[in-house]
Amino acid sequence: MDLLKTMSISASGMHAQGKRMQIISENLANKDSVGKTANEDPYRRKVLSFKNVLDRESGVTKVQVGRITEDRSEFDLKFEPSHPAANEDGYIKLPNVNSLVEMMDMKETQRSYQANLGVIDASKKMIMRTLDILK
Repeated sequence: MDLLKTMSISASGMHAQGKRMQIISENLANKDSVGKTANEDPYRRKVLSFKNVLDRESGVTKVQVGRITEDRSEFDLKFEPSHPAANEDGYIKLPNVNSLVEMMDMKETQRSYQANLGVIDASKKMIMRTLDILK
């Protein structure tokens, strides 16, 4: 039944968005993590990508987590000469995590998750309605 395939596709989307939320949470939790010494880099933001994968058993294309990579953008600098991680000029490297960007990604992830959940709910109702008609 095609509605079951639809539910499977939406479930794969929910799983992928759940992993994306985990990465966003990790980024936010480490937004203030700096190195212990001047030579040590602080936490580097992680970015997740998605990929389409053909499920040969059901014949549908599903979404999966592709790669989790580090954001290679520059670190911000903050003047704090008394910090143990300060360089010879008195600056410490701050993580390249922007809370505003992470919150926007989180909102987008939440909406995508809810949309997939809505598709599953609608499919379930259609299946139940079909069963009621067949009785």
